[in-house]
Amino acid sequence: MLDNLTNSLDFHAKALVLRADRQRVIASNIANADTPGYAARDFDFADALKSATGSASSGSPLRMATSAGTIDSGRSNARHIPLTGGSDAGIGDSDNAAGYVVQTQPTADGNSVDLDRERAAFADNAVRYEATLRFINGQSKTLMSAIQGQ
Repeated sequence: MLDNLTNSLDFHAKALVLRADRQRVIASNIANADTPGYAARDFDFADALKSATGSASSGSPLRMATSAGTIDSGRSNARHIPLTGGSDAGIGDSDNAAGYVVQTQPTADGNSVDLDRERAAFADNAVRYEATLRFINGQSKTLMSAIQGQ
């Protein structure tokens, strides 16, 4: 029963850590906007969250459905060597999970940071970070109310 109560908090806690990691990656991109040759980085939040929670969707290339059931990492047998596709990085490994951003406009110095896109991504991620934090606070208050019998 305690697992049911804490599963939701655990999910939001992992999402919060990933949001903080993404914010750090985006801030690094903004800080290096004038660095010649700097390649902007980012990571797919949805894939990172699926990897962190261990709940890959059925459409994931690293998950295979068989008649006997679903086996993770593209394996049809437990004795097969699992596939790795960059999703093996855990929470806090944003440097390992981050990929390079596709450059939209070529620059003379080879820098791929688009400041407008980075600022928009930074603001979007900040709002989502705040929303995740509010979910955690709300659930904590609800649990405290239930425990105290109010």
